[in-house]
Amino acid sequence: MKIIGKRAIVYSMLGLLQVGMFSSVAAAAPGPLHNDGSQRIAYLDRDDRRDDDRQHDHDERKRQENERHEREMKRRPHEGEREWRERQEREKDRHDQNLRQIAALLIGIAIGAGSSDN
Repeated sequence: MKIIGKRAIVYSMLGLLQVGMFSSVAAAAPGPLHNDGSQRIAYLDRDDRRDDDRQHDHDERKRQENERHEREMKRRPHEGEREWRERQEREKDRHDQNLRQIAALLIGIAIGAGSSDN
């Protein structure tokens, strides 16, 4: 009788442990009572699309700035060597400043997106 009692106690404890483990899994699983998880996923997907759009806008602005810079760096037929060099220096400074502004916008977007997650 002692062996049967011990076995009953051990099996009942194992059953309780299994029920406890599966109840935590069931509580974490999305279901009809847990709509918050699916809404959060949809929210994250929407933010990813917005971030992709911003990244695309950033890439487009950078491409346009690089094209404009290439056009401006070419020597014009009517200008002398000294004028061309001076214009190149001014254009290089302007181009660097524009690229920094474009990068700052992207960093600002990343910081804003990171702070909205909290």
